[in-house]
Amino acid sequence: MLDFLSVNIQELAHYVVDANKRIYWGYLIAAMVLAFPVFVMTAGQGKQKISASKFFHFLFPKDIYFSQSARNDYYLFVFNKLLKAALFPVVILAMAPIAIAVSTAIENTFGAIEYLQLSPSAVMIVFTLLLFIVDDLSRFLLHYLLHKIPLLWEFHKVHHSARVLTPFTIYRSHPIESYLYACRMALTQGFVVGVSYYFLGPTLKMIDIVGANIFVFAFNIMGSNLRHSHIWLSWGDKVEQWFISPAQHQIHHSDNVKLFDKNFGSALAIWDKMAGCLVNASNVKNLSIGLGKQTAEHDKLMNIYFSPFKHAWRLIIKKIKITSK
Repeated sequence: MLDFLSVNIQELAHYVVDANKRIYWGYLIAAMVLAFPVFVMTAGQGKQKISASKFFHFLFPKDIYFSQSARNDYYLFVFNKLLKAALFPVVILAMAPIAIAVSTAIENTFGAIEYLQLSPSAVMIVFTLLLFIVDDLSRFLLHYLLHKIPLLWEFHKVHHSARVLTPFTIYRSHPIESYLYACRMALTQGFVVGVSYYFLGPTLKMIDIVGANIFVFAFNIMGSNLRHSHIWLSWGDKVEQWFISPAQHQIHHSDNVKLFDKNFGSALAIWDKMAGCLVNASNVKNLSIGLGKQTAEHDKLMNIYFSPFKHAWRLIIKKIKITSK
C-alpha cells in the first residue's frame, strides 16, 4: 500500500515536467506571460501602479486559490489519480489492439494496397495532423454527449460545479467521466494509428516538442491554463471563429443555463461552429461560474463522488417506470 501511494504521488509530482500534462511548467509560465497584458490593462483601467507584487496577487488571489471549491480540486487531483491507478488498468481499453483491429478490418474490406509514396517528413506531418484533428473532434463529441445525455450529465456536473476556476479544475472530474475520456483516447489513437498504418505504412512517428504532439504543445503554450482561471483572455472575434480562447471556455462554465451548452470545443472552434453552439467572448459580459443553485450539492468531497450515482440511479428507475407503463 505504501509503495502504491509513493509511486502515484511521485507520478503526480512528475506532471510539472511532462509536456503531455496541462500543468507542465512551460505551460504554466506561458500562461503567466499571456496574463501579464491582461493585468496591465486591468491595472490601467483602475489607475493602479504596476508592480511584481500586484501582478502576483492578480495571478493568485487568495479568495480563489484558498476557496473550498479550489481545495476540492486539489483533493480530486490526488484521489482521482489513486483511483485511476487502482481501477483503470483492469477495465480500460488499449490502443494497440484497436489499431490492429482497424487496420485488419480495412484490409479485409478493401484488400491490401501499396503504401502512399510520401516522404518520411510528409508521413510525420500527415500522421501528426490526423492525431490532433481526430482527437479534438472526439473530445468535442464526447463533451457534447456529456451535456446532452441526462445520465452522463449527472457525472459531468462535477466539473461544472466548480465555483471558481484554477488550472487544477481540469482535474475536477468524476471517475466515470475520466474513464470515458480514457476510453475515448484509446479509441481515437487506435483508429488513427490503424488507418495510418494501412495507408502510410508501419513507420509512423509523431512530430513532437519535448514529447508532446506539436499541435497539442501549441494549444497548451497559448494559454490553456487560463481556460480554467479568473483571467479573461479573448482572441478576438475573427480568431475565435477557428480556435477556442480561454475566455470562450470560461463562458462554457457560466452558471447561466443558456450558456451551459455552448463552446464545447477544446482547441478548434469549427466543431462548435458547425453544431451552432459557438459563442464569442465579445458577446458575454458579467460572467459568474458554477451550476447556480445546484452547485451547493458538490461543495463536499463525498457528494462529488457519490451524488452522481444517486441521481443517475433515480433517472434509470424513472426511465424503467415510464417504459413499463
